[in-house]
Amino acid sequence: MRTTTLGSHGPEVGVVGLGAMGMSFAYDMAAPRDVATSVSVIHQALDLGMTLIDTADVYGPYTNEELVGRALADRRDRAVIATKVGMECLDPTGGPGGAPLVRPNGRPEHVSAAIDASLRRLGTDHIDLYQLHRVDPEVPVEETWGALAEAVTAGKARYIGLSEVSVQQIQRAQSIHPVATVQSEFSLWTRDVKTEVLPYCHENGIGLLPYSPLGRGFLLGRFASFDDLPADDQRRRLPRFQQDNLRANLDIVSKVREVADRVGATPAQVALAWLVAQGEYVVPIPGTKTPKYLADNAGGADLKLSAADLADLDAIPAPVGARY
Repeated sequence: MRTTTLGSHGPEVGVVGLGAMGMSFAYDMAAPRDVATSVSVIHQALDLGMTLIDTADVYGPYTNEELVGRALADRRDRAVIATKVGMECLDPTGGPGGAPLVRPNGRPEHVSAAIDASLRRLGTDHIDLYQLHRVDPEVPVEETWGALAEAVTAGKARYIGLSEVSVQQIQRAQSIHPVATVQSEFSLWTRDVKTEVLPYCHENGIGLLPYSPLGRGFLLGRFASFDDLPADDQRRRLPRFQQDNLRANLDIVSKVREVADRVGATPAQVALAWLVAQGEYVVPIPGTKTPKYLADNAGGADLKLSAADLADLDAIPAPVGARY
C-alpha cells in the first residue's frame, strides 16, 4: 500500500488505516463479538499496509483498547497506535438504547490518569498518536491540550491530535503545542470539513483522519430501509437513517455505484479513493470486523480516480437529515 505521513512531521502510515471501534462498540451490538476474528482482522490490516490502528478509551468502554493491545502484543513495531482521551463513561448501559452514557472530561488530571490506563490496556510504553476525543466546553482547550503536551514531554505519547474541532480551536491548541492531526467525520455524505478545517490543515501541514468514511456503511448500499439496520445499532438513533430520510438518501448510493461500475471498483473503494484524493495527509480510517470488507477497503488506497470521476462525486448532493 502507498504510504504518507500524519501531517508534515508525523509518522509514516498507509494511506488507509483501520478504525477498531466497531469491533466492540456502537454497531450491531446484538450480534456476538468474535474476539479471535477481530484480532485476525487487525493482523491482516497490518499485512495489507493499513498500519494506523485507531481506538479510544471510551470504546467499550475500555474493552476496545484491550482488544487492540492483545492483537498487537507481538506486532507492536509494525503498528501506529492512535487512541483518544477526553470522554468519561458515567454508566456502561445508561445511554440511549442501552449504550454507554458518556460526557466530555478535559480536566488535566483526567488526561494524566487516562493515558496511564490506556498504556496498560494497550500493553505498550508509548502511544504514537494521542488524540483529544472532544473538547470539554467546561475546560479551556489550552488546559486540556497542555496536559496532552505533557504526555509527549514524558515520552508517553509521540504526537497529539484533536477530534471534531473548529479552526479556532486548532489555533488555540497550536499556541501550546503542535497539532499533528485532526480527526473528523468526513465522507461523500458528510463534507462539512471541506469548508474550513481541511484547507487549514493543508496550509499548516496537519494530517486529517476521516472517520466513518463510508457513511457508516450507507454508501455501500447495505441499507435500503430502516428495518435493514441491526437491532441495538447506534445508527437507528441517527436522523439520516430514519425511514423517510434514508429513502431520500438512496440516490447518493446510486451515484457512488455509477462511478464504481464505470471504473471497475467497489463503492467502498471509490468512497475511500475520493477521500485520499482530498490531500496528501488525508488518511481515512474505515472500520470493519470482517476480513472480506477489510480487503475491499484496502483496495481504495491505490485506486486512481480521474478528474471527471472526482467531479461527478463532488456533485453528489448533500444528504437529507442531520448527522446526529
